[in-house]
Amino acid sequence: RHCTDIICCVIFIVVILGYIALGVVAWVHGDPRKVIYPTDSYGQFCGQRDTLNENKTILFYFNILKCASPVVLINLQCPTTQLCVSKCPDRFATYIDVQASYRYRPDQWNYFRQFCKPGFNNPRKSVAQVLRDEDCPSMIIPSRPFLKRCFPDFSTKNGVLTVANQTTFKDGRGKTRNVTDLREAANGINNVLDARSVGMKIFEDYAISWYWILIGLFIAMMLSLLFLVLLRFTAGVLFWIFIFGVIGIIGYGIWHCYWEYDHLKGIPGSDLTVYDIGFQTDFKVYLQLRQTWLAFMIILCGVEVIIILMLIFLRNRIRIAIALLKEGSRAIGYIMSTLFYPIVTFLLIAICISYWAVTAVFLATSGEPVYKVMANQTLCKYANLTCDPETFNTTNVTKLCPGAQCTFAFYGGESLYHKYIFIFQLVNAFVFLWLVNFAIALGQCTLAGAFASYYWAYRKPADIPLWPLFSSFGRAIRYHTGSLAFGALILAIVQLIRVILEYLDHKLKGTQNSFTRFLLCCLKCCFWCLEKFLKFINRNAYIMIAIYGKNFCTSAKEAFFLLMRNVVRVAVLDKVTDFLLFLGKILVAGGVGVLAFFFFTQRIPVFAQEVPMLNYYWVPLLTVIIGSYLVAHGFFSVYAMCVDTLFLCFCEDLERNDGSTAKPYFMSASLHRILGKKKLSPKKA
Repeated sequence: RHCTDIICCVIFIVVILGYIALGVVAWVHGDPRKVIYPTDSYGQFCGQRDTLNENKTILFYFNILKCASPVVLINLQCPTTQLCVSKCPDRFATYIDVQASYRYRPDQWNYFRQFCKPGFNNPRKSVAQVLRDEDCPSMIIPSRPFLKRCFPDFSTKNGVLTVANQTTFKDGRGKTRNVTDLREAANGINNVLDARSVGMKIFEDYAISWYWILIGLFIAMMLSLLFLVLLRFTAGVLFWIFIFGVIGIIGYGIWHCYWEYDHLKGIPGSDLTVYDIGFQTDFKVYLQLRQTWLAFMIILCGVEVIIILMLIFLRNRIRIAIALLKEGSRAIGYIMSTLFYPIVTFLLIAICISYWAVTAVFLATSGEPVYKVMANQTLCKYANLTCDPETFNTTNVTKLCPGAQCTFAFYGGESLYHKYIFIFQLVNAFVFLWLVNFAIALGQCTLAGAFASYYWAYRKPADIPLWPLFSSFGRAIRYHTGSLAFGALILAIVQLIRVILEYLDHKLKGTQNSFTRFLLCCLKCCFWCLEKFLKFINRNAYIMIAIYGKNFCTSAKEAFFLLMRNVVRVAVLDKVTDFLLFLGKILVAGGVGVLAFFFFTQRIPVFAQEVPMLNYYWVPLLTVIIGSYLVAHGFFSVYAMCVDTLFLCFCEDLERNDGSTAKPYFMSASLHRILGKKKLSPKKA
């Protein structure tokens, strides 16, 4: 063994150190309280104790039309002044109308000015100056709080979007606008609001049923282990029962089609052709034609013949596939620790996800309120320069530029860090994908090394190393970190491109350019296929790395050509394995799901008194079913890796050895018998 892909290993380590540095910088500049607690344009949290905003817990946006989406609002990137208020507006009003009527309707002004900047009480100030200085909003609209922020109070009336039963409103700048203009600023908010109470009930159900959910998942784990053990004895039986069941069902279909074809003989109109009657929306009409049943019968006969011919010509390869499945169950029986390795992979991926999410939140909340000088005079040299509102009145700016104001401009910053926050978010996503793929690659290489040590043992289990899983893990980390990182890097690049394509597709969904949509669809399809192909190549490359210790490119090339020389065996083994493991997942998830259904619906008399009182019994039920499927998938992924490793070892064994005393086969006796050899050559001690 020697270190492989050293350059990629060094780059990987440097990237990890840089990723840690990025997280530290984000944590220094970011403040996640901005996501939980709204912040006004002065950088103060709404509802913060011992401040003027202590009793003002809700954030109000001066011009919500400038906000593109709720996500932008929550991340405090909406380019409008924000103010902490004690309650949201409950009526339509504009500053123009309120100013015109404040003398004889002072109550309207008193209500409106609570949404103006603190201390502002000058209704005589011209509308242009008020809007320029952003002393007050140009309009207020009926709103309700969501995530402690005021959003338009949308509702639908006869299928028409309304706010307070109105479809239009005045924007305070002399225009009448439709409420649909507010849709993008609060898209989907009402659905989330309606789901809040449901979410609380679901949380309560989890709080009182988590113990029983864990019991259900433990039962799923035991059933998964039992299924893997039984595969050693039942793999062939389950497969052949399924195959002959399919043949029988198709045979019945052929007989039924012939019966319908013969039964329609002599009935008027049944001898017409499909061409004669043309296209009909009622498809039952076609079932009255003999030609339809004849076509069905011919198709089913073709499928039946193809399946029977495949069984005849591929029978030996099917037997090899079943023997490898049994051998995989036997290998796991000798190395039981491999079944619990997915927990390590899960923990590594959980750490990656947590670090990525926390870093993303801190990056998103790194923006600070930026204030700029807004001057009446176009020749003011200080115009559009940043300023500090607390010290602005003490500077000479107001003297040199009369009427100049230090007003809120946007959230962000003008430092190098703030200018490249979007790039940092992309880097954060890319390194996250790289690390997740590396964790998966490490797991695959570790398991492959453990199972390869089983196959290449002369005497099983006597020659299997004492700690095969830990030894394989140590080799993968010590010698092949660079190779695993190289394979993960290639996959991460493709996945990032897919994420970008999905983002572009989402943004261009409303466009009428059919060529653009077609091009995006083609690119998404191509990169999806490329990702699947790379995952297949990487998986087998990691197996070859675990066996021979070569670099990634050499291992990928040798694995690919080895599989191509055994392409039929690959196809047969893949389908047989997929079927049996899918059947196992369905049996485990379905069995535990049925048991959970009877338990949570109090249909098991013995445990009827133990069932917790739930708002929705389907909450723990779905959790148990999905969790059981994931538990089974975790165990069966080890089994699939075992079978793939044994298969590559089997193919290598056939090519490198001939069964002689000098070059004995390492395969089991059952596989040797299937190959048609008279006896297994004695193996060296």
